Amino acid sequence: MSDFGGMEELLQDFLLEAGELLSQVDNKLVELEKRPEDRELLNDIFRGFHTIKGGAGFLNVENLVTLCHRTENLFDKLRNAELHLSAELMDIIMAATATVRDMFGALSQSVQPQAAETTLLGALDAALAGHLPVRQAAPATTAAEAAPQAPTPPVVPVAPAAATTVEDINWDALHAALTGVPAAPAAAPVSEAAARPVAAVPPPRPAPAQDLPTPSRAAASSAAPPQTLQKETTIRIDTARLDQVLNLSGEIGLTKNRIANLKTQILHGRNDQDTLKALDTAVSQLDLLVSDLQNAVMKTRMQPIGRLFQKYPRLARDLARQLGKDVELVLSGEETELDKTMIEDLNDPLVHLVRNAVDHGVETAEERTAANKPAKAIVTLSASQVGDHIYIEISDDGKGMRPDVLRRKAVEKGILDAETANGLDDRQSLHLVFLPGFSTKDQISSVSGRGVGMDVVKTNISKLNGKIDVVSVPGQGSTFTISLPLTLAILPVLVVRLNNQSFAVPLSMVREIIPIKPDEVQRVSGRATMVVRDEVLPVRSLATLIAWEARQAPGFGVLMHAADSTFIMAVDGFVGRDDVVIKPLSDIKPKGIAGATLSGDGSIVLVLDMEELLANVKTDTPMSLFINS
Repeated sequence: MSDFGGMEELLQDFLLEAGELLSQVDNKLVELEKRPEDRELLNDIFRGFHTIKGGAGFLNVENLVTLCHRTENLFDKLRNAELHLSAELMDIIMAATATVRDMFGALSQSVQPQAAETTLLGALDAALAGHLPVRQAAPATTAAEAAPQAPTPPVVPVAPAAATTVEDINWDALHAALTGVPAAPAAAPVSEAAARPVAAVPPPRPAPAQDLPTPSRAAASSAAPPQTLQKETTIRIDTARLDQVLNLSGEIGLTKNRIANLKTQILHGRNDQDTLKALDTAVSQLDLLVSDLQNAVMKTRMQPIGRLFQKYPRLARDLARQLGKDVELVLSGEETELDKTMIEDLNDPLVHLVRNAVDHGVETAEERTAANKPAKAIVTLSASQVGDHIYIEISDDGKGMRPDVLRRKAVEKGILDAETANGLDDRQSLHLVFLPGFSTKDQISSVSGRGVGMDVVKTNISKLNGKIDVVSVPGQGSTFTISLPLTLAILPVLVVRLNNQSFAVPLSMVREIIPIKPDEVQRVSGRATMVVRDEVLPVRSLATLIAWEARQAPGFGVLMHAADSTFIMAVDGFVGRDDVVIKPLSDIKPKGIAGATLSGDGSIVLVLDMEELLANVKTDTPMSLFINS
């Protein structure tokens, strides 16, 4: 039962605004460490914390008010030059802001947060009295806590629906799901909200190993079982964009009335040239307006990526301090806009990449000085838009990666055999870092060494229809580049045909379409292949990939690049290029199918998940399929 009866809406507004304020405070604290005498920056931090305290007071969250008040007093003493900012004092302040964020986690479940730990409150009181603990350099959070600083907890996907084959699809139910016509209960699709991943409550934090104050465990009380939260379902939209949507809706209404009027005239026998020309003009105008409305609605989903980037300076600062490194995270391109759902799903990959740059990429100050580099390492996180794609780069000026070392590590860990490793070029060797279980660390620590981080990065980026590449120069640093489509809501596809059924493949994977002639298909090492511009490429039949029985020899091949491999996908024919809106298949999801959409004639088009299809393929396409009987 909620502890905020009748105030849930106010509570959610507070959490949204206070979460953004706290992220800004965290970033300004990182800046303050570089410019401790900046009074304007201190005043901004003080005002932000004061606003948070005021909102907590209005909601009667006494434990949060108490913590904010003591931390605010520290800022006041710093403003008045009664205290001098030191690394130890900053650790205490950072621990306080982390605990405030934990309290937000409890509030997001509509329960009163627990009081801050006595060690933290005691450290704040001691700092206010001018007594700071003498300790070894330590972070404001433990290694396990150097995670994304967001008001919403980490996302855990729900269990997937039972998979079926394409043959098992109930086509009537699927058509009903796509058109919105009610279907039988057994085939009814799960609602969009239910199909989304749900957020899990963060686990309890470990007990502090030293006197360092640690954030409260309020968000995960051991007295109550973990609860689940849905993803944030609200979005802030510029009113100018909403005005554009409203204006376009009005124009569409007028055009619709014009078409209805012309329809009435035609039904009454007026079929002269002028009437038909007016109808054609009205339909063309409606087509343009609908296209403009579609673009305008899509823009309402776009959010500046800076809202995600602002979480990482604090993360980089805490991890660098723990590792004894001097690192500055530089942000650029924060105004670049991306689909809101993609921004949420980018959080985990970017956390891994930023942590990887600080942990693996850059050296300690001593190592950098010995290598004639500045003692302070620079990690850059940038975003830019080129055409219909967003590019995100995470680069560092560290020690870089040597391809020969990566190949040797892959062999040592049993990921590759020596023969395969020796056959890799430098680019392929750099991509070894994305393999499951690969790590360059010899010892496992709480920060790294298990070889799961970069594997997760590539998997999550692939789910967003994106790609990741890496470039590294030994002694100069590494750059990871993520390429993403602007939005997942509309996907450019190539529509192909197999057994009179339409399938769509993402256009980003398609290189070209070629005819398949039986005499050009050759057997190499027992596999069907074709030679395209002196390159021997495997031929995989779409029928084999989805376990269908082919009714005829394929006539066309789609030259594709997917799952780090290039191949030819054999199909009966193709329809053409299209931009589709994908509808997810929740209860009736077959293997290798990402979703479905409707074509212009109302027929169902299945959108293929090529990564899953290629991962599940176990047999090669038989040569007999390409021989006309």
